[in-house]
Amino acid sequence: MKPKVYFKTFGCRTNVFDSQVMMSSLRDYEVTEDEGSADIVVVNSCTVTNGADVSVRGYINQMDKQGKKLFLTGCGAHTKGESLFGAGKIQGVFGPSEKMKINTLLSSESRFYEIGDLNYIDDAIVDEFVGKSRAFIKIQEGCNFRCSYCIIPFVRGDARSMDEAKILEQVSRLASNGFGEFVLTGTNVGSYGQGEGRNIASLMKKMSLIRGVRRIRVGSLEPIQVNESFREILDEPWLERHLHIAIQHSSDSMLRLMNRRNRHAGDVELFGMLHEKGFALGTDFIVGHPGESDVIWSEAMENIRALNLTHLHPFTYSKRDGTPSAVMKPEVNGTLSAQRMAELNALIGSNNKKFREKRGTSALEVLVESGEGNNYIGYDQFYNKVLIESNEDISGDWITLEHYEVHDEFNMAKF
Repeated sequence: MKPKVYFKTFGCRTNVFDSQVMMSSLRDYEVTEDEGSADIVVVNSCTVTNGADVSVRGYINQMDKQGKKLFLTGCGAHTKGESLFGAGKIQGVFGPSEKMKINTLLSSESRFYEIGDLNYIDDAIVDEFVGKSRAFIKIQEGCNFRCSYCIIPFVRGDARSMDEAKILEQVSRLASNGFGEFVLTGTNVGSYGQGEGRNIASLMKKMSLIRGVRRIRVGSLEPIQVNESFREILDEPWLERHLHIAIQHSSDSMLRLMNRRNRHAGDVELFGMLHEKGFALGTDFIVGHPGESDVIWSEAMENIRALNLTHLHPFTYSKRDGTPSAVMKPEVNGTLSAQRMAELNALIGSNNKKFREKRGTSALEVLVESGEGNNYIGYDQFYNKVLIESNEDISGDWITLEHYEVHDEFNMAKF
């Protein structure tokens, strides 16, 4: 009987893809989704904040007490791998560039520390996504931006793009295996092809021509990456009607402190254009970054009301050692950050409900992701959650809903 391996994935969609690559590279082991039955646990870590490191360390301590054989990879391998390895709780540490070697690495009789390099180009192809109804396609790695709060360029390297032919082969294989929705991911997805005469819009057009591809979603874009070539595909039927455009803040004073390239005036123009085209709009937003005074916060809240946001991926600022922001003053009180976070979430939650109410007569194209009994969960073309009651097994199906009820945080329907 093959030893069972459980993958614990922290962090972003890039890590989700990397975990799938590792699963597909195992020959002498059985992948399990049951943590308790696993002989080996591979921790694919995130290190975006000090808090992320704490979560990873806590999980490792928990698994160590259960007697699991532990291996560490992901971004945290570069920042905390050496100290965790030295503590003796980890059998092996390996960087993301070494993930294709996982079958050999897990079979090593001796402990090892193989951090790899930050210049590798991923050429892995997977045929399946365990436990997923949509497929995540990594198209690039690394980032050339140097935002003051972010450690990721130093653990993922500078931006580099995957081979287009490999990406299209990946999509084709997954489409032939029944996947219809594809989410493009990477460290800085919109930088795909930069300096190489390629761009993400051209790649998406080629993907859309592959039989079986029904919907394409971009994980996240920077405002400057919604350029002329990308605007040419905004009316394409295969493009999800939701775009996640990372602004991080809506006050120019804070954006300068964060060493961001976007400014509010440009964001208003861009988001206004996309809103007019009917897109649901999401963003990343950092609350409580050092220097966020009451005046700046008031300005930020006034500005963000002009952006027509419907989705939010908010972060309460957490210090990341080794970044310029980590030594900035004054720091923002945690209680105040929590109050600001609640205010921001309430605004975007209200926006989202209003957006769904305005489209109450429009049909929803829903990919059903999971279900238990007669209750299912899916996401529509605007990336809004839909709860569905059905006597049929509709897990993994695409369904069209003409009639549904709008609730505070989701839509509800019978099928």
